Amino acid sequence: MQPIPNSIAAMQPELTEWRRDFHQNPEIAYEETRTSQVIQEKLAEFGMDSVEAGLGKTGVVAVLHGKNGPGRPILLRTDMDALPMPEETGLEHASVNDGKMHACGHDGHMTMLLGAAKHLAETRNFDGTVYFCFQPAEEGGAGAKAMIDDGLFEKFPAEEVYGMHNWPGVKAGTFAVRAGPVMASADEFTITVRGRGGHAAQPHTTCDPIVAGAQIVSALQSIVARKVDPLKPAVVSVTQFHSGTAQNIIPDDAMISGTMRSFHEEVAEQIIAEMKLICEQVSIAMGVTAELETSDIAYPATVNDEKLTEFSKNVLLDLVGEDNVDLDRPPTMGGEDFAFMARAKPGSFVFIGTGEDVAPLHTTKYDFNDEVSPIGVAYWTKLVETALPAT
Repeated sequence: MQPIPNSIAAMQPELTEWRRDFHQNPEIAYEETRTSQVIQEKLAEFGMDSVEAGLGKTGVVAVLHGKNGPGRPILLRTDMDALPMPEETGLEHASVNDGKMHACGHDGHMTMLLGAAKHLAETRNFDGTVYFCFQPAEEGGAGAKAMIDDGLFEKFPAEEVYGMHNWPGVKAGTFAVRAGPVMASADEFTITVRGRGGHAAQPHTTCDPIVAGAQIVSALQSIVARKVDPLKPAVVSVTQFHSGTAQNIIPDDAMISGTMRSFHEEVAEQIIAEMKLICEQVSIAMGVTAELETSDIAYPATVNDEKLTEFSKNVLLDLVGEDNVDLDRPPTMGGEDFAFMARAKPGSFVFIGTGEDVAPLHTTKYDFNDEVSPIGVAYWTKLVETALPAT
């Protein structure tokens, strides 16, 4: 394990200040206007060769050339958006925007990439071109796809793409990396059940959407258990069931929604087909209609390129040592829209541990561990200097 360069370790107070400012001022998908402006100002201050904003509505991309000018290009990507949820940390830097919170560590992600941009701009100890990509709307908004649709790779023709995500519950400053699928595809669904309401004392005069909805929910649980190959992981989770207004009224309709996850496209397609069949058959049996809708944009599985992941692994081993790199961590059923970039270009996505006692992601108590920021900066810096070695 090599020590983190003193120049990067010395950035700790500055990184902490940036991160806590982002945390205190969270903005949700496609509303990251302040965040985008702060990032643009810092990148310009660092001396980037160019900074472009507005891709994917609020996205930012900065260009930095090595000491010998333009050359082979690679892209480093981070996400910017917060979640639409309250914060209950009680910290001095807690969110000042009600109902919005950086509960997934994107504040830390931005900070680490900004730190790398600043350090690399000062040293330019590489040959080639680095694109620093700050992406909006990762949390369900498919901001990566929006940036690609806006011409990301035409304007910034990277040969390779790299991403990093923090991971609570894992020793701070350690890493996990593996080739192949690392995060699942993610699709949301809504089923609208329409029946015929009436008085709760006369159920025989109605077509009850609640009873039909309950049958649908129960049947959905059999898809993974009895239809999907058990060697191909999948999840179907119902997370909402809304219906009715009073205890003595059978309502006209009910709404069921949730998420489905898998690592294989054919499994995702199979799940949707089975869901449609369940809706059709329960409708016939119960005298209702059940309409299935899925996301306009489903996240594909995040799949790491084998060659690039081997490269990332070697960078990490050199940086933090074998004892601090987990090569066997299983994939997660969480989704990540870096998947769109990794489909367009060879990509590698790694995880950085933020501490065993840190609250889980997407909870009201979560806060990114500032002690990890310099290690993340060191990874990004070493990756660039190794991928684009100075001559």
